[in-house]
Amino acid sequence: MKKLRKTKPLKKAIQKLESSGLLPPNVQDRGLVPSVSMNEQILKQVFENCSDIVFRSILINRQTQMLLIYVDGLIDSKILEQVVLKPMMFEDMPDRLQKVGSIGKPIQDQLFAISEVKTVSKISEVIEGVLKYNVAVLTDGESQALLADLKGFEKRGIEEPGAELSVRGPRDGFTETLRVNTSLVRRRIRSPKLKMEPFSIGDLTQTDIVITYIEGIASNSVLEEVRERVGRIQIDGILESAFIEEFIEDLPFSPFPQIQNTERPDVVCASLLEGKVAIFVDNTPFVLIVPMTFWTGLQAAEDYYERSIYTTFIRFIRFILINISLFLPSLYVAVTTYHPQLIPTNLLISIAAAREGIPFPTAVEALMMEFLFEGLREAGVRLPKPVGSAVSIVGALVIGQAAVQAGIISAPMVIIVATTGIASFSFPRYNLGTAYRMLRFPMLLLAGILGLYGVAFGALAIIIHLTNIRSFGIPYLSPVAPQVPRNLKDALMRAHRWNMTHRPLLLSGKDKMRIPNGQHPSPKQGDQTE
Repeated sequence: MKKLRKTKPLKKAIQKLESSGLLPPNVQDRGLVPSVSMNEQILKQVFENCSDIVFRSILINRQTQMLLIYVDGLIDSKILEQVVLKPMMFEDMPDRLQKVGSIGKPIQDQLFAISEVKTVSKISEVIEGVLKYNVAVLTDGESQALLADLKGFEKRGIEEPGAELSVRGPRDGFTETLRVNTSLVRRRIRSPKLKMEPFSIGDLTQTDIVITYIEGIASNSVLEEVRERVGRIQIDGILESAFIEEFIEDLPFSPFPQIQNTERPDVVCASLLEGKVAIFVDNTPFVLIVPMTFWTGLQAAEDYYERSIYTTFIRFIRFILINISLFLPSLYVAVTTYHPQLIPTNLLISIAAAREGIPFPTAVEALMMEFLFEGLREAGVRLPKPVGSAVSIVGALVIGQAAVQAGIISAPMVIIVATTGIASFSFPRYNLGTAYRMLRFPMLLLAGILGLYGVAFGALAIIIHLTNIRSFGIPYLSPVAPQVPRNLKDALMRAHRWNMTHRPLLLSGKDKMRIPNGQHPSPKQGDQTE
């Protein structure tokens, strides 16, 4: 099995310094020397002009010289003083050093009350440890250094995700801290089969990334593909999971998203239990989930916390609304422009009267209103929250009413665009909704040029494109195309949980059974009258 090729950003950064003459050659392969002053000189060259890197020298009872190196702001200063500095300043410290003969063992085993302490012997290991929130302890006469895990930076608390709200379900969401995010998943899946493979990407940022899956449930082919695609990324920095997404998606020029992102731990856990793979990235609350199907983009987290009969009804309404958001403006333009005979007479007379005196064709009118609506939506997103909602609502009302009274836009067109905008808010996934918003404009152009033939041609092109999309080898429209009958229970509808006995066939690995058969609820089980 091909192993994931992990990048070595620190080594590349040091090589750049060596090539520029700022460091002696082969510093990354050099070991520490017994002299603290020499090690300090090399490390200060590496961290030149880094005001947040602290070099703190300590002389214990005028006998032993020590050097502490850490990043200011990323270390818990209280723990540093109480757990590290205070023990090293005991009066009997030199006697204990003489008995043991080495600084490493007494500090590591006896003095530091820290959960994680490790010994390193190379310059590059010290540099990497300091940049990853450790305190490096170097001692005169020792060719090794200790790295104490004392991370203590400011971080945001766990809050409810703002973009994926639900009436019923968990309220916790991911934060910008990697280990907090992985712990939220581990709390829900308490099994050693839950695997988390760590590695770093980014020559300068050295961003920590974790590939998460459930052994035996995740497909080996999908998992190997994820490792291969992520492992070949070479970039100077990763600031958000979107950086990873753009490097590993199958069709970068397709408007449809092929990688799911979420802030909800329950969504990640549900995906892992289906056989999918999650990619955690440090410094972002958005976790990537692969593979993604078209139907996943239409499923909300709340669908699985309500009764199946409610969820199925809501899903049918949702499917109708998303089709309205794409086809309603183009159908209106095509019918009123090229096929007025399809409109009932009374309605046609009403539309004709409303359009009397309008200087623009229906297609141009629709494009203008759609562009204005998207502009108001974008303005509402970018403005501060107290102002944004008021601007978008008031702007739509005032501009729409003024345009109708001025005779620039017809009243039916305002109704069509408003209905389309309301329908577009029904998408559970923002990125899939954006794809439909983009496709609305070419559909309007086709309707304005070819009428209903243009609408049919555009719809056919979209369907052909969807059937040809693959997300990490999985068909985008599965389990509908190709059809997997037993997995249709969670596509167009949502069957009862006791009826969804199998995991998705194309996504899961060896373990395809979700729950045993025969758990249909029966009134006899709860009958206590006998």
